[in-house]
Amino acid sequence: MYKPKNVSVSVSPSVIVEGDSVTLSCNSDAKPSAEISWIKGEMTVGSGGIYSISNLSSDDSGEYKCRSINEHGEKDSDAVKINVMYAPRDVVVTLNSSGVIVEGDSVTLSCISDSNPLALNFSWFKEDQTSAVGSGQSFSISSFNSSSSGRFYCEAQNKYGSQRSASVSVSVKGVQRAALHTVSGLVAGLIFIIIIIFIIIIVFIKKKRRDGGAEVIRRNQEDRSGRSAETASTNDVPLYSLVSANQRDDLYTNIKAKKPARSGRKQTDKDSADGEEVQYASVHHFKNKDMKKNEEYDCQSIETHHPSDANRPEESIYSAVK
Repeated sequence: MYKPKNVSVSVSPSVIVEGDSVTLSCNSDAKPSAEISWIKGEMTVGSGGIYSISNLSSDDSGEYKCRSINEHGEKDSDAVKINVMYAPRDVVVTLNSSGVIVEGDSVTLSCISDSNPLALNFSWFKEDQTSAVGSGQSFSISSFNSSSSGRFYCEAQNKYGSQRSASVSVSVKGVQRAALHTVSGLVAGLIFIIIIIFIIIIVFIKKKRRDGGAEVIRRNQEDRSGRSAETASTNDVPLYSLVSANQRDDLYTNIKAKKPARSGRKQTDKDSADGEEVQYASVHHFKNKDMKKNEEYDCQSIETHHPSDANRPEESIYSAVK
């Protein structure tokens, strides 16, 4: 009596193609006879000395082994690999450009498929043409233009079969690259010119404000200087006025006003009183009642009195009216 030994698995047929059937047999030397179970990966998938799989698919690919067990022990066989062969499937076309295709661009199409073994033969077709327009997993069109536009598809092939992809539309959707660059250059130049003009306007406005402020200051200084000069010149300047007694007679008046002299800057009570003095003037007007005389004389006497200064002589100003 002994535990299982020399445990092995045989596979038939040796080449397994999708859709076919496969048979796995487990050989074991054990006494008493052992019970056999089948394991794929880490999961038990069957039992008995023979394990069969019909209508194989790629999902059945993997490593299989058998486990032999009796009352004295157990032993696993070496794993055997089931590799299911199948023709290309899920064939698709991809475009290297995800953006807009511009006339003059280079366009590359790629053919992708799932197959076992890998597809080695690829053919490219255009829907409006009967023969292939290219070969290889990638198909490139340089200097793409409107005549190159159309619907393209590829066909992938291995020793177990072939499959065609769905067609994809490839067409020119933009202007020529040179024209696009020209437009971009014009836009950039226009933006630059606008920025320069904006800067010039800002500098001009700042200069205008600065010059205007200087002009206002200069005028204010001139106005203050003029007022100071006028104030100084009017202290002792006689005032002349023209008075018309009637349409024929002209009255000339010469009035000269003098301010009382003050000694020093310190003000006394008397000075304060002088600062608020009131001047009184009396006017006497005489006119000849005889209008038939050739000449008429009017005398006007203006007397100015300063109550605050008793010693000041009266000032009388006479004007003659003819």
